[in-house]
Amino acid sequence: MSQIINKEILKNLTILYVEDEEDVRRNAVEFLKRLCKEVYEASNGKEAITIWQDEKPDIIITDISMPKLNGIDMARYIRAEDHETQIIVATAHTETDYLMQAVELQLVKYLLKPITKEKLLGALNQTLSLIEDKSKFTVSLSKTMTYNAFTQSLLNNEEEVKLTKNENLFVNLLSSNHTRVVKYEEIESAIWPYDGMSQDAIRSLVRGLRKKLPDEAIDNISGSGYKINIL
Repeated sequence: MSQIINKEILKNLTILYVEDEEDVRRNAVEFLKRLCKEVYEASNGKEAITIWQDEKPDIIITDISMPKLNGIDMARYIRAEDHETQIIVATAHTETDYLMQAVELQLVKYLLKPITKEKLLGALNQTLSLIEDKSKFTVSLSKTMTYNAFTQSLLNNEEEVKLTKNENLFVNLLSSNHTRVVKYEEIESAIWPYDGMSQDAIRSLVRGLRKKLPDEAIDNISGSGYKINIL
């Protein structure tokens, strides 16, 4: 799966970021909020456990060295009853002991500081395939039809509806941005990045899709782009 698609899937997920250095935490949270459905933050392990109990985030990214309760002990507490939440450790430590404990606790990734946007995105992309509840990536187009961005499949009454490559790219793009109109420029960039998008090409694509999707699933916003309607 490409990074672009993974970024779109991330919009369905919630993250808890745990870091005692305020500037580091603020910068990371600001970046993650542009990618994810919801981002919670904590300054130490004890505070993080309370948020985890209340909010049940899909992913936890945590520092190791923190006051009150360090990241490894926090992860150990969570792992005692939760094996689904994915945990990524970010730290300046490279000691073998920490690495061994990270493996023991089934942590997804061990990120060495300084944490960059590229490192964060790479770790999150790696995490997606490990999330068990794939329904988080699904939107409902009707009472019987759903589209899953993770598996990139359109189902009607649990049976797959065959899509062409461009139809799948288009539905994926609209579904992942279902709260707004997707601009013509975005569609061109996603589907026809090299050849350019002609009016005949987009009209033909939408005409074919409308035969497979529920009535009025796709709206053409004149002069702007397209929007998908979900339940």
